[in-house]
Amino acid sequence: MSNHLRPNPAFSPARVAALVLRYWYLLRSSTARMIELAYWPTVNMLLWGFMTQFLATQTSYVANAFGILLSGVLLWEILFRSQLGVSICFFEEVWSRNLGHLFVSPLRPYEMAIALGTMSLIRTIVGVAPCMILATWFFGWSVAALGISFALFVMLLMVMGWAIGFVICGLVMRYGQGVESLAWGLIFAFTPLSGVYYPISVLPSWLQPLSLALPSAHVFEGMRAILTDGVVRYDHLAAAFALDALYVGAGVVAFLLFFRQARQRGLLLQQGE
Repeated sequence: MSNHLRPNPAFSPARVAALVLRYWYLLRSSTARMIELAYWPTVNMLLWGFMTQFLATQTSYVANAFGILLSGVLLWEILFRSQLGVSICFFEEVWSRNLGHLFVSPLRPYEMAIALGTMSLIRTIVGVAPCMILATWFFGWSVAALGISFALFVMLLMVMGWAIGFVICGLVMRYGQGVESLAWGLIFAFTPLSGVYYPISVLPSWLQPLSLALPSAHVFEGMRAILTDGVVRYDHLAAAFALDALYVGAGVVAFLLFFRQARQRGLLLQQGE
């Protein structure tokens, strides 16, 4: 038998197959990763499917489409950024392995929730304000078109974002960093149901009650009523306020419950990269 090693081929199908098998095992072992593969195509399909269906039957919508779509984009960014602001600030403590140190101090979990909400407000203002200025500069978009209701819409969307953010933070405390991807993906599941770019009436009848259970759906319905009919829909504002109170209450309770479970299981000291 020769003592010489086999020459290393320039290309080896076996090496490629070994890596593919490794990545497949990683993918197969994570339910979250498997679901995420179909998640984004499904959300995009539903969003633009409903949008196309609506535009195909509404020629009068085109006249107001510019202002409605641009306002929808800006308001959606507020919802997304407020949720992300809560999550990212919390993740900073997880990534730096500082979470356990924080809760060794006299810090109460509800105080942390208040701080996360406050920082989310600051981050959202810093992030979205330049965007609105540029929208006014480039496209002539104006807050005046929505009037005082704009401030209410912003507040209602931010509160909903906080509620979702608190739940995500709680899940990370309890189940670890494997669920961090929810911070970037979960909120978009609400996009087709929120009617950001089209009215709720476009949705199938069995989906409309689910949609109207979201504060965001009432906000975007109210936005369109102002821009198309010049009418403030106080019924939608009242519904959004009531739902937001329910959502943020449930979000804070979930955050506190997950915190208690994580503390009892000793998970706070194990969080980190």
